[in-house]
Amino acid sequence: MDYTAIFILACIFIPLERLIPLHPEQGTLRRDWMNDLFYLLVNGFVVRAGFTLVAAAIMMGFRALFGPDPTPWIAELPLWVQVIAVIIIADIGYYTAHRISHAVPFLWKFHAVHHSIEEMDWLATHRVHPIDQIFTNTLSLMPLYFLGFSLEAAVIYMVLYQAQAVLIHSNVNIRFGPLKWLIASPEYHHWHHANEPEAYDRNFAAQLAIIDAIAGTLFLPKRRPTAYGINEPMPRLYHQQLLHPFRSIAKALRLSSKAPKGKTHEQDA
Repeated sequence: MDYTAIFILACIFIPLERLIPLHPEQGTLRRDWMNDLFYLLVNGFVVRAGFTLVAAAIMMGFRALFGPDPTPWIAELPLWVQVIAVIIIADIGYYTAHRISHAVPFLWKFHAVHHSIEEMDWLATHRVHPIDQIFTNTLSLMPLYFLGFSLEAAVIYMVLYQAQAVLIHSNVNIRFGPLKWLIASPEYHHWHHANEPEAYDRNFAAQLAIIDAIAGTLFLPKRRPTAYGINEPMPRLYHQQLLHPFRSIAKALRLSSKAPKGKTHEQDA
């Protein structure tokens, strides 16, 4: 992320979180803020580098199979039409990737880093494991390339996505009224992070809450969440969180290999 954009976001959201906080008891320098600041300043480079490699490989394969521009007419659509289409298509991809990350244990180990956030604010937005983010970006952004949307439409989408991502994680008491059933809001996304059983595996979309409404995964009660986070151990520092999923997977493999043949570790416990 551009450091000028970071400064602008800080100037907007730090005062907002003081003026209209959802959780007034939560301070600006809350627990783990330095770790999440490190994510903001450093992790973006890791994610971009990894996604660039993955996207380049996929693009080369796509061009070899279908040629450089199989649907040239899409880029000729009016820009506003492209932007609307890009938001819908990308968010369906995001929803799909996000829901898979909750359902598949291997992917959840990486996604759990983001869900380890225990105090929501604009800074916590950026606590994401690179593997998790690369997987999500691949499913949400690559269809835009396959379909041939213009670079301008993709850039506008990314600006809107980044701004909304910061907003929906922020500690602000902003309500969207009837639009909450259509557009992802702080109220909507805070419930996705809520550590309450009835809120588990809900509100997967990044921008369009209506996708969850259609898929039957929307959860928007009138009260606010009482707790955030996960019911599993998670180290508190960036480098530890980066390695934690790999260590967890390696541990699970060791336990599986030691289990008696025909009997799982869970059956032994």
